[in-house]
Amino acid sequence: MASYTPTDRWPAQRALALAGPNSPEYLLERSTRLFASGKRLAQEGQTARARQDFDQALGVLTSAPLPENPADRRRIVARIEELADSIYRYDLDQLGAGATDAEIAGDSVESILEMTFPIDPSLRGQVREQIQATTSQLPLEENDAVLSYIHYFLTERGRRVLTFGYARSGQYRVMILRTLKEQGLPAELLFVAQVESHFDPRAVSSKSAVGMWQFINTTGIDYGLTQNASIDLRRDPEKATRSAARYLRDLYEHYGDWYLAMAAYNCGQGCVDNAIMRTGYADFWELRRLHVLPLATANYVPAVLAMTILFANRETYGLEVEFDDPANYESRELQSETSITLIAQAVDRPVSELKDLNPALLRNTAPAGYMLRLPPDSMERLDEVFAVIPAAQRKSWRIHRVEEGDTLLSVSKQYKLTEAQVSAVNHGRLPRPGSLAAIPVPYPADAPKPAPKVVVAKKKPTATGKTSTSKAGPAKQGSAARGKGSKSTSARVSGA
Repeated sequence: MASYTPTDRWPAQRALALAGPNSPEYLLERSTRLFASGKRLAQEGQTARARQDFDQALGVLTSAPLPENPADRRRIVARIEELADSIYRYDLDQLGAGATDAEIAGDSVESILEMTFPIDPSLRGQVREQIQATTSQLPLEENDAVLSYIHYFLTERGRRVLTFGYARSGQYRVMILRTLKEQGLPAELLFVAQVESHFDPRAVSSKSAVGMWQFINTTGIDYGLTQNASIDLRRDPEKATRSAARYLRDLYEHYGDWYLAMAAYNCGQGCVDNAIMRTGYADFWELRRLHVLPLATANYVPAVLAMTILFANRETYGLEVEFDDPANYESRELQSETSITLIAQAVDRPVSELKDLNPALLRNTAPAGYMLRLPPDSMERLDEVFAVIPAAQRKSWRIHRVEEGDTLLSVSKQYKLTEAQVSAVNHGRLPRPGSLAAIPVPYPADAPKPAPKVVVAKKKPTATGKTSTSKAGPAKQGSAARGKGSKSTSARVSGA
């Protein structure tokens, strides 16, 4: 970090402005300022804004064209890696649910698509032989672009990026391969999800693409992935995989070519169509050679092909991978809006485990009609709770496991209720010890947030000797109040 310390001095600022927005000095200074701002916001607890600044700090460098000067290019690439490592090492707990290990690793994949890597000529003959010996539904190529990514993924850092995704794929691998087969698609398209997100259902890109398959808002809606205040089905592994398979199939039917289909998946069909119209070439490698595709898209297809070749020959390259266990769950459609904390207590599992199984949930309650995923052998316990808590109250009541010596009075005191309140929802008495009682009070995580307090200032004498009272509320309310005050003053003056 010390190499690019931001400064507020005017001469330095003017020099940066004169250098231009794409100069290495300007990009490095801008990125460093954003990173410093992100750290301050994280320390103040403003996690959403901190994440935006960290994303922008990387985005400033990865979205600009790489300098032609080799020394400047090396500076930018080194800074990208330095920033990625610093953000990864930063206290991730301060960044909230969005800052998972997988998301940070996914950011690394997003950034490497903007880079150029050297080629190891000794790999060429070996890779050519491996392609000839590999059975693949996806056409494989041996060229400089593919070889450069194979070379990168065999470096120490590249291996970490590659094997991280390979290991995580174990959770969803069987499901993805089954879905691709059902749609008649190449199994190797599995690696699209690795390039997109490292198989992370909660991944969010710098361009606000979401989920394992990185759907933007509009494409997600087009392919049936509901997004509202309660759920975002782009984060649902199964539903997003089915939508991604349909989208890839539609793109292939449009182009008749898997490389163009994958490129369009990355940058959009309109982007690829325009490149074809401008050049007259409906060939990915020609479009790449002519530099008419975004740099990330031009490297996207080679990265997928490199992963496919390396995985098919992982023993040869010493890529030892211990796959994560497959996601294992059973599903239940909810009749009404239901507290996740209530369900967690019902099945005796941590809330975090349920949220991991249901990454599409954005709140601490699941809406009616949601197909909830639960750990195996949970249904009997859930039914026991649902028999006690009426459907209409499952978002706002909790349960209590009755113990020996419990009375209506002692239980009501425990939850700061009256004895009559507890009695009314339990048919006049507590059930026998070991059974469940309904408690008509929400869990802390489900309790409504208190409205902001309005502070009333002390009365002060005015110029006329009268007293006035002012209220300090939210900025928007204050502005409205001032507007009303000005209007009434004008009325008094005009009527005088």
